[in-house]
Amino acid sequence: MPKKRKQKKSSEKIKAYALVAPALILIAAIAIWPVIQSFYFSLFDLKLNSPTKSETHLSYSFNLKDYLDNYPFLISGIDAEIRQGHAADDLNKLKTNLQALDKKIQADPDIKDKYKTVNEKLMNFEQIDSSLAFIKIDRKLAKQIQASTDQIHNALKSISAATKLDQSKKLMGLSSALNQVIVKPNFIGLAHYKDDLSQKRMWKALGNTFTFTVISVAIELILGLAIALVINKAFIGRGLIRASILIPWAIPTAVSALIWKFLYDGQNGVVAKIFEKVGLVDHMSSLLTTQMGAFVSVILSDVWKTTPYMALLLLAGLQVIPSSLYEAASIDGASKWKQFTNITLPLLKSSMLVALLFRTLDAFRVFDLIWVLTGGGPANSTETISIFAYKVMFSQTNFGNGSALAVIVFICVAIISMIYIKFLGKDLLQDSSGK
Repeated sequence: MPKKRKQKKSSEKIKAYALVAPALILIAAIAIWPVIQSFYFSLFDLKLNSPTKSETHLSYSFNLKDYLDNYPFLISGIDAEIRQGHAADDLNKLKTNLQALDKKIQADPDIKDKYKTVNEKLMNFEQIDSSLAFIKIDRKLAKQIQASTDQIHNALKSISAATKLDQSKKLMGLSSALNQVIVKPNFIGLAHYKDDLSQKRMWKALGNTFTFTVISVAIELILGLAIALVINKAFIGRGLIRASILIPWAIPTAVSALIWKFLYDGQNGVVAKIFEKVGLVDHMSSLLTTQMGAFVSVILSDVWKTTPYMALLLLAGLQVIPSSLYEAASIDGASKWKQFTNITLPLLKSSMLVALLFRTLDAFRVFDLIWVLTGGGPANSTETISIFAYKVMFSQTNFGNGSALAVIVFICVAIISMIYIKFLGKDLLQDSSGK
């Protein structure tokens, strides 16, 4: 019998895993794979504004397009200077070195087949794709080409400094471009993480994020619980009140942020005017132009926007608490506060955990509200880690460092989730039998 039971349990486990397998695959595809890809990109010096760093390179490459774009013109420019009698001996040596380098390049089997094709396309002003423009070469050849181009560039610089050349700037420009035809591997390992973790701006953004998350979620929990307790009672017009409370949450975040931006406006903002009259601020413009004012404004906007969401989640938890418990407590003489602390809060713990977990993770990843309202200013006082990552990735087009910051955000979110489950959600992981 025990053996049959074990086989039955094993069969049930297999069926259970088979049922959840599609969901796990979907989660892996949507959530896990982007994180893995971000971590991979974070290991490279990946910058979209740099032609040699716009893609990940694990090996040396030769930029054949740039080479053929500059080599012939450099040769013809040197010939023109020689005809003018400017440092003829030195320039002839330089020309010989250039031609020797060109022969070495053409002799390489990886480059030889594409050399003529790319040259003809350039002569006909045709588009050249990256598969032709960039050719992978071995480290030894890359070092040789780089050493030769360095020597040629330095020699031309010396000649230009000693002799007045007619096309000095043009030749130096061509030589400088030729000196950059070797594309080095841009793998840098964990350098981005080292730089970020030693950067004050990153820690300030992380501090702003934690401060915003803790304050806003705490206020939303208190107000949301109060609202949930009120609308859980039976009264005339309860359905209408419930529907109207959800309106702020239903408004898109970017739209609500824009609304609050007008309300906080230093000249015509209604909220700014009220705060000035009450004495909360010295001047209407202080709300969005001072560090403290901007931070408080962002928190107030978020509380207005997401408190209904918190109230909705807590209301769902309140509605599953049996009313008979409150009736029995009233008969025993328990006050409303005793009923709240001994019945409502313990039985609402699971719902509060879910609400807090969702809101904390959502608040920690906040972007659109602050981006529209303050843009992270003034002086980065409201810049969160998500906004910082966005600026690095898209404004600076530094995809490598931006990916590293995105991974840091993921790690922080994972830690927050584990803390919630460990300290607040043990009961969610246990079955009703307590086993």
